[in-house]
Formats: sequence, structure tokens, C-alpha cells
Amino acid sequence: MTSSNPFPITHPLTFQRPNSSSSLSSSTSSTIFNPVNNTKPKPTPLRTQSTNHTEPSLTSLTTITNNNNDQTLLNLLKQRKTEDAWLVYSKFTHLPNPTCLSRLVSQLSYQNTKESLTRAQSVISRLRKEGQLHRLDANSLGLLAVAASKAGNILYASSIIKSMLRSGYLPHVKAWSAVVSRLAASGDDGPAEAIKLFKTVTQRIRHLPDRVIAMNSLPDTAAYNAVLNACANIGDNKKFLQLFEGMSEFNAKADVLTYNIMIKLCARAGRKDLLVFVLEKIIDEGIVPCITTLHSLVAAYIGFNDIEMAEKMVQAMREGRQDLCKILRETNSEKPDAVEDDVFKKLLPKSVTPNSYEPLLLPKTYVPDSRMYTTLMKGYMKTGRVSDVVRMLEAMRHQSDKASHPDHVTYTTVVSALVKVGAMDRARQVLAEMARVGVPANRITYNILLKGYCQQVQIEKAKELIHEMEIEAEIEPDVVSYNTVIDGCILVDDSAGALAYFNEMRARGISPSKVSYTTLMKAFALAGQPKLVNQVFDEMFKDPRVKVDLIAWNMLVEGYCRQGLVEEAKKVIQRMRENGFYPDVATYGSLANGIAVARKPGEALLLWNEIKERLKEGKEGVPSSRPPLKPDAGLLDTLADVCVRSAFFKKALEIGACMEENGISPNKTKYTRIYVEMHSRMFTSKHASRARQDKRSERKRAAEAFKFWLGLPNSYYGSEWRLEPGNDYSDDSV
Repeated sequence: MTSSNPFPITHPLTFQRPNSSSSLSSSTSSTIFNPVNNTKPKPTPLRTQSTNHTEPSLTSLTTITNNNNDQTLLNLLKQRKTEDAWLVYSKFTHLPNPTCLSRLVSQLSYQNTKESLTRAQSVISRLRKEGQLHRLDANSLGLLAVAASKAGNILYASSIIKSMLRSGYLPHVKAWSAVVSRLAASGDDGPAEAIKLFKTVTQRIRHLPDRVIAMNSLPDTAAYNAVLNACANIGDNKKFLQLFEGMSEFNAKADVLTYNIMIKLCARAGRKDLLVFVLEKIIDEGIVPCITTLHSLVAAYIGFNDIEMAEKMVQAMREGRQDLCKILRETNSEKPDAVEDDVFKKLLPKSVTPNSYEPLLLPKTYVPDSRMYTTLMKGYMKTGRVSDVVRMLEAMRHQSDKASHPDHVTYTTVVSALVKVGAMDRARQVLAEMARVGVPANRITYNILLKGYCQQVQIEKAKELIHEMEIEAEIEPDVVSYNTVIDGCILVDDSAGALAYFNEMRARGISPSKVSYTTLMKAFALAGQPKLVNQVFDEMFKDPRVKVDLIAWNMLVEGYCRQGLVEEAKKVIQRMRENGFYPDVATYGSLANGIAVARKPGEALLLWNEIKERLKEGKEGVPSSRPPLKPDAGLLDTLADVCVRSAFFKKALEIGACMEENGISPNKTKYTRIYVEMHSRMFTSKHASRARQDKRSERKRAAEAFKFWLGLPNSYYGSEWRLEPGNDYSDDSV
């Protein structure tokens, strides 16, 4: 595997605080958002020639040439000839003036193409290297942040906004809220980062002596909706309430999208009983619900597996009824457990006394569209009702309303339902039907089919499909497509094929995702190549577009443990801790397997002691910054196996007790077989010295206790003997 990376590593940006002589002030530049209307700073006046007409110096000639070049570049930018302007800039040996640079970055960002974004980033990289980032104004940086977030490069976009704030710039609300919105919808800790970024911007605004200078940066309803969506995605009810109640501070008013997000919040909190009250709250506020509102409600009931309620909603809409609130209230039999949290009481006060007023009517009738029918189909698919999915598709085809006809999302849902039950031939027929009726399949459709073939280990068909996807359908595979095929290669132990697809993906300019890296690491781990696992991990660690998580660390540990390289694995775990990650049950499970492969029973004892300490923190209320540990059957069974084979019977009993405490059935049949095969003739020698016999007696008592636990004949049958903490029959003396 080559270690070269075709994508440049972009580090977090650091801007110098602008001064009056080098750039626009933050209050002025933050008001600019049109890329063609940048304010031009006054150029430095040229020196006048002396009366004796001496020859100009080389420095002055260079200055004149540079100024002429800058004027040429500026003229091209004013004419919106961005491509020509880029070609001129790329030939410059000097840095253009701030106006040219800001306009160039703005227009490149505004194009919203992969190539233009790369060019804009290269300008940033050049300025960073030369310590001239202060030449750019807030408008150009804001537009670059928006373009980067739209392109999915959220970490880069976030770093731009944070750097602007550190440098004294206040980015335009359209710029920073776009980044908050993308973070809120991303995985991992994206929503939490979105909340932090929103807080940072608003705190900066609050500290200003006069908010008038930050008019274009003040959070609006869209910005609040973005951060409220982040709260809903992670289920932070209290933060949602705090932000919702604080909207008035910046004169932002809740709109229908705000309440659609509130529906999601209730669903995430498991409060099905509150969904109808959100709908009534919308109507009560004088806001007209949109079709997305009703779709969100249907989706929420589907999420609660209440298909019947979802069907009632859709049927009521088909009948043109406006008493939807009444229907939902009548069938709202959900009785939530009493909770002290009054978040929802404040958000939806009328839910406390629902019988004190009549259900409200919708302001108009709504007709179900294809999106709503498709959501209902997803509910059928979720509950395994594939035949109902197919019937729904047929019914949608015969609807008189064209808005209800199946679209590509509908067909993709049907394909997904068929793939889920392994009906790949029927799924391909649906794909062919899409082409016949003129509904083009999209990348998601093909990715679902790819996943189906890979799950059924039909890798050759998956490879044929990805070729058909590109050549016949003219749809370029994305990172999900490649991740799926890479995972398929792993299923057939084809690590070379996995690497080939990974390199092909990068060669085509597709940035690897976190899944791409960890999947390739898995391929090399299974192939017994821990060094390659480590190389992939190091490249992932250096890639600013992805964030290394516990899964990646665990895969690195797994790579070493599969080869029994316990010491190397322990070094990785130490690095994990230094980087703020704590071992979880998967980490310990891999290490236990590595110990078994390496046949190092002493390491098993050390690992078990560490696990016991972690378990105490969870059970005994011992304060700890580490997350609680929940052992699983695989981890405990592996440790017990090692202890039994090594005649550490006291430890084996402790592990067996831990299994039973956590509802795991110990495999006593296996342990019995190991004992009989390896230890049934223990302590039978009559020629050992007295000291040796005395030392054996402690181990013998532990062995008898272990046989008692297994149900084998032992000296404790008929007694009340059990292993107590005070009985120090240590195996460590072996």
C-alpha cells in the first residue's frame, strides 16, 4: 500500500487579527455577502518620479508590474470571468492585493464545484504559509465556509468560522448558520459541535457594546432552527427549551420548521402522547402547518411502530378531513410515566390539561403525496410486510393525483424492502421498471442493490453493478458505493481487492470517510497484516476531513491481537487513553483474544483485575470520568477459558460469578471438558516435598471449589462451602 495521499492535508486555519492598514474592519466586511460587490481598499500610492528623470529602480519596476497584473486580474473578476482570472492568478509569483484575493476566493466558492473549492482552498493554503491570511475579508471566508459545508467538508468549514471568530471577524449569519446546520445533521459529535459553535457566536455578539455593528451576523430563525435540530438529534431536551425560549432575544420567531423539529424532539424522547399537541400548538400560534409537518407526524408514528395510527392519518387526509387533531387525540392511549422534568410542560403547556379545551381544526385540507405514501411503505418494510410495500406501489400508480404517483424515492423503498428479504432478482426487476416508466434510479438505489449483493456474498454481481451504474446509468459511485464493495471484498477474504477499490476511490477524487478507513483496516486485520492496519490508521489520523473514533482505535488493537502481539496492542491502548479514549468491551475483547493466541495467562490476570476495577465504578458509585463498562459473553468467556486452561481456578470462579451477575450463561460444558482433559490428574503425585505439597493445598482447595461450581465430584458435595472474598486461595502463587 502506498503511503502517498493525493489529497493535501489542510490544517486548522489561523488568521491574524485584521488592522486598519491591511484589511477591512470586521464590522464593515461582515456586511458584504455578494461576491461581486467587495469593497476595494485604497491602493498604496506609487512614488512620483523625480525631475532629473533617473532610471527607475528594479524594485519600483517590479511594483509597477505587480500593480498592472493586479489590475488585469481585478478586471477579469469584475467581468465574472473566474476561469480566466484563476489562470492569471496561477501564474503570479507575487500575492495580489487584498481586493483581488477576496474577490477570487469569493467567486471560486460561489461556483460550488469540487474543482473551484479545491482552488479556493489552495489560495488559503498559500496565504497561510506566507502569514497573509489577514488579506481576506469576512465575505470571502464566509462564502468559502458555505461552499465547504455544502461539499460535505464540514470540519474544514467549521475551522474557517472558528478562525474568523478568533481573528475578530463576525461571519455573516448565512455563513455560520450553514455550518451549524451541517454539523447538526452529521454523525458522531457533530450536533454537540453545532451547539458549541452557536454558543460561541452568540456570546461574541452579546459582548459587543453595540449590536448594530453585527446586524448581519445576528442569529435568525434559520440559525435557531439549525441549532434546535442539533438538540433534537441528540435528545438534549433542556438545551432545546433554553434556546427555544431565548429566540426572542434576537427577535427570531418560531416558524413551522421550528415546530417540525419539535415533533422530532418528542419522538426522540419517546413521548408519542405529545405529538398531537405539537400540531395543536402550531395551529394555536396562527401558523399554517405544511405537508412536511404531517409527514413528520406520520414518520414519528412509524418510528413508534404504530402503523395503525399512521394509516389513520393518511386515510383522514385522503377523505379531506380537517379534524385530524381529534382523531389523534381519540386514539392517543399512550400514558407516559411520571417524570420530574418539566421541559415538555413548558414547551407544550396545554398538554398538561388536554381535556380543558376542544381539539383544534386544521386550517385547510391536505392531500397525501408520494413522500407520505413512501413513508408508510417504510413502516410496512420495517415490520416485514413486504407484500404490503408492493401493493402500495401498485396503488400509487393508479392515483389520479400526479403528486401521489411513485417517484424515485418510492421505487428505492421497494428495492430496499426486496433486498432486505434477499429477493435480489425482484429488486433488479424494479430497477428495470424504473427505467421503463421514466423514473431514473439514483445513486442511493444502486447503493442499496450493491449492499444486497455484498450481503449475499455475490461479489462478482456487485462489481458488475458498479460498472453498470457508471457506464449505463452514468451515475458516478460515491464513498458509500466504494465502502460497500470494499466490505464485500472482506467477506470473501480479498484484502487486495479491498485495497484496490480504496485506491481507485481516492484516485477519482472521492474523499475516504471514517467507514472507508476502518473497513480497510478490518480487511488487513483479517488478512493478518497489522503493519498495514497501522499504516491506514496513521493516514486516517492525519486526515483532517475525518475524526478518529473508538471504532478505529479498536480496529488497530484488533489487528495486533489477531497475531498475538499483546505488547503492541497494549501500547495502542495507552495511546488511546492519551488521546481521550477509554477502552470499551470491544477493546478488552480483542485484547483477551490476543492473550489467548499468545498464550500469556499472566496477562489475562492483569486484564481481569482492570476489568474488575471498571465494574466497581459502575456498581458501587465510585466517581470516575470513564464511561461505565458492560461486559459481554465473548470477553468473559475468553478470559475464563484462559484461566481454566492455566489452572487459575479462583479467577475462573470470579469470572463465572460475573457472568451470572450480568445474565450470561457460563459454558460449563466447555470448562468441564477442559478441566477433565488438562487437570483431572492434578495433585496426584505422592513424591513431592512437604513444602511443595503445602503450596499445592491452597490451589487444590480452589480446584475443588471450581469442580463444585461445574458439578463435578468434589470434596464439598453436601456442604455449604462457597468461595468467600476472605478465602485467599490465590492463583498468583503458581
